[in-house]
Amino acid sequence: MPTPAKQRKIAIMGYRSVGKSSLAIQFVQGQFVDYYEPTIENTFNRTLSIRGSQYELLLVDTAGQDEYTNFPAEYSVDVNGYVLVYSIDSPHSFEVCKTIHEKLMDLVGRHVPIILVGNKTDLHVDRRVTHEQGKRLAEEMKAVFLETSA
Repeated sequence: MPTPAKQRKIAIMGYRSVGKSSLAIQFVQGQFVDYYEPTIENTFNRTLSIRGSQYELLLVDTAGQDEYTNFPAEYSVDVNGYVLVYSIDSPHSFEVCKTIHEKLMDLVGRHVPIILVGNKTDLHVDRRVTHEQGKRLAEEMKAVFLETSA
């Protein structure tokens, strides 16, 4: 009898319209959604095999946050990791990731796995946050860093 998949819950957070939903849909369904519809909250599921173990990944696609948003307590309960997303053409969205991280550390109070994602690299001509800035922030957060385009 196969071993049941271990469940892991990941919250995707960031400023509004940085591409959180597009990244989640691309990861789960392999397709790009080219229209923007503000998210209240969605959860996407995908089962992965990692080193022979099955994992059911629950991606919680959150509504956009800003520097004044209170960190919802439900995003700290049973969450195994966080993806903080900013857009490379938006310094403000980059700053919001710093604020989310500070609130997250205050609420959780311990190190949790974090991935910092600079999204919309297809907009490289409009880039306003450098790769080096993203990398430096990720190091401060003890996070994995990557840049991508949904």
